[in-house]
Amino acid sequence: MHADDLRLIGIAWRLDRLRWIPSDVLTAIVTGEGVCMWPSAEGEPPPAQTDQQLADRLCGGCPVRDECLELELRTAGTDTAGVWGGMTDDDRRELHPHWLRRGDRIERGAR
Repeated sequence: MHADDLRLIGIAWRLDRLRWIPSDVLTAIVTGEGVCMWPSAEGEPPPAQTDQQLADRLCGGCPVRDECLELELRTAGTDTAGVWGGMTDDDRRELHPHWLRRGDRIERGAR
């Protein structure tokens, strides 16, 4: 197993604590407490060289990164785009199968 796979498995495992929280509750948490939802005096973040740098700038210090990531994996799956939960869309697409293997989620029910 590669180091990146282990990293993704660790992230999927960390999200398990959110598996039974309804998506509408996660949406309220993310929109209410997400740093990217707060108005900023600085306006747009400084330009980034890579998508990961942009994710780090947009999500750095956000208290609800995991909730945001869980919500995006549920709602978009492999069709994910943009920056969510401090990860790039490519990283989330790689994470998605590991996340699926972690088991049921409240809206997904038994597989």
